[in-house]
Amino acid sequence: MFSEYRIHPALLHLLYCLLCSAGEEVVRLQELEGNTVTIHTGLTGVQSDAHILWFYRSENLDTKIVNSLVFKGETNTDYPSERFRDRLQLNRNSGSLTITNISREDSGVYKLQIITEHQSVWSFSVNVYAPVSKPVIRNQTEKRSVSLRESWSPLCSVENGKDVSLSWYEEKERISSISSSDSSERLYLPLNITNPDCSTYTCVAANPVSSQTTQLDITNICYKAGTKGPRDLSKSLAAVLTSAGLIVALSVLFVWFWKKKTKQQVPEDAEPSYAEVKTKSHNSKEALEGNRAGVTEVQDQSDSVVYSAIRN
Repeated sequence: MFSEYRIHPALLHLLYCLLCSAGEEVVRLQELEGNTVTIHTGLTGVQSDAHILWFYRSENLDTKIVNSLVFKGETNTDYPSERFRDRLQLNRNSGSLTITNISREDSGVYKLQIITEHQSVWSFSVNVYAPVSKPVIRNQTEKRSVSLRESWSPLCSVENGKDVSLSWYEEKERISSISSSDSSERLYLPLNITNPDCSTYTCVAANPVSSQTTQLDITNICYKAGTKGPRDLSKSLAAVLTSAGLIVALSVLFVWFWKKKTKQQVPEDAEPSYAEVKTKSHNSKEALEGNRAGVTEVQDQSDSVVYSAIRN
């Protein structure tokens, strides 16, 4: 009885050490369908005589997909799974596993066991996603009795899938978002803005490994919405009137300046103006003889006219 009680603690201690060395480290990976994926272990220099095993777990069933061991000094690596045939490659130095052309059906838990003197176990959860589809924007504007701003409601939609989300962005700010676990139905997200301005609006569909963007063409809607408000009309009218007034003022100023400059210039072919100057000439000899004869006679005096040019 005593020996039995002495053995059990030793066995428990051994089992505890084995469990410690075999503690699973779960690593989560997200990959894009069709890519070549390497599940890195982070190990280097795995012992050359180590026994390396890879398992793929699907629906709680572990399937051996890699079996690599050293037998009589030779390394033998086998890939027994038909599911991954010709798509697996083991790195013996690190224990890493490369999967080519990975598909969504390859999602699941991959378990690595390395057996030397002890057994070590690592687990990797791999989720594979298909590329997300490009979102489609459809305008829901209807001719109703309300203004265009109130009836403008673009609707964005995309084919749903695993972890797909649909979002609206104004410039770089996300303003709304939606997702659904039901991947059988499309996702729909309206842009609920009653007074749109001329910002840039984009609809983005995304999953953890890919994204697609569609930009809303708001040019026509922005123009129409901008001409609806009376404030916008008054601003446009004021701008037009200001421009017209400026043109008229410049035209009047130009005409005035041109006339003033014209008056200051003298034409080359202009005739000079003349002023009339009258002078009296007295015949001194005749006057002397008349005085001597004692004759008083009023003689006609002839006037002479002289013209003198006047310069401006």
